[in-house]
Amino acid sequence: MRAALLRTNGLDGLGVEAAPRPEPGTGEVLVAVEAVSLNQLDLNVIAGLGPGRAARLPRVLGLDPAGTVVQLGAHVDEGLLGRRVVAKPNIPCGGCANCARGREADCPAQTVLGVHRDGGAAEFVAVPARNVFDRHDVDAATASAIVHSLPIVINAVDAASVTAADRVLVTGAGGTLGHVAVAYLRHLGATVVAASRAELEASDGVERVVAHDAAELAQALSAFEPFDVALDVSGHGGIIAAGVAALGWGGRAVFCSASVDARLELDARDLYLNRKQVRGVASADFEHVRRALRLVQHGDIAPIIGSRHPLDGIVEAYRGFGASPRGKVVIDVA
Repeated sequence: MRAALLRTNGLDGLGVEAAPRPEPGTGEVLVAVEAVSLNQLDLNVIAGLGPGRAARLPRVLGLDPAGTVVQLGAHVDEGLLGRRVVAKPNIPCGGCANCARGREADCPAQTVLGVHRDGGAAEFVAVPARNVFDRHDVDAATASAIVHSLPIVINAVDAASVTAADRVLVTGAGGTLGHVAVAYLRHLGATVVAASRAELEASDGVERVVAHDAAELAQALSAFEPFDVALDVSGHGGIIAAGVAALGWGGRAVFCSASVDARLELDARDLYLNRKQVRGVASADFEHVRRALRLVQHGDIAPIIGSRHPLDGIVEAYRGFGASPRGKVVIDVA
């Protein structure tokens, strides 16, 4: 089969080449991949930085493949054969207390597709059967574009106990994760203020703030009434801190990334006296994935796909990552 194989750190170490077709192990399925998306974590793996340092090279990249189940490992339900599926990237251990409670996002021993094991930027990928989800009539590109982003947002919103009565600040709203966060919060009926470094497209019921750095954001937010919830997907410590400072009494802050600027400085007195809460959300439960796919299937949430590339164009797609049109970058494998 052909796969995007990273042999050494750096984009010069990545190439599309022939690789052995994987065999599904016990409890696994083999998926013939149709589409996979690019993610910030891929760049961490390529650079050998942050959570990407866990990858042992050579490694096939690709966190979130979507395709069709074509082969079953031992002890897998035969009904999965021929099923149109999408894979959840984070693979829980299945044996800890959190997994037993259905809190797979908080499994301390979870691994990640395309990091700890070969991923889906290939014609075939082997995945634990419990990690593939029926995508029904959702096309492969859309399923791949949503399976990692929307479930994390749903988990973050649940963690912050957001209701329709809440005023929510979304920072990093110009990115893919920010788009689905705003869309999901509006679906719930919350009042949303969306902050980004670049102009955002107009959206019904969403007030927009443009700020190029944390200091500018803090100044802009001083004109607003305190928020109930601050949800950050930017990964910038300074931006997260500005959101926490903009919260009112009992405000809840959740952040879904720390991959850009991990240093976070908070006013402990403000946090303590105003009963604020801060929580990181880095993954999702299986139930969050099922909820996300239902929302997409019913047309309630639609991801923006910014550009699409063939598998042979994946290196150039990574080179342009972040500079391409707004939306998810999708690799059409088949």
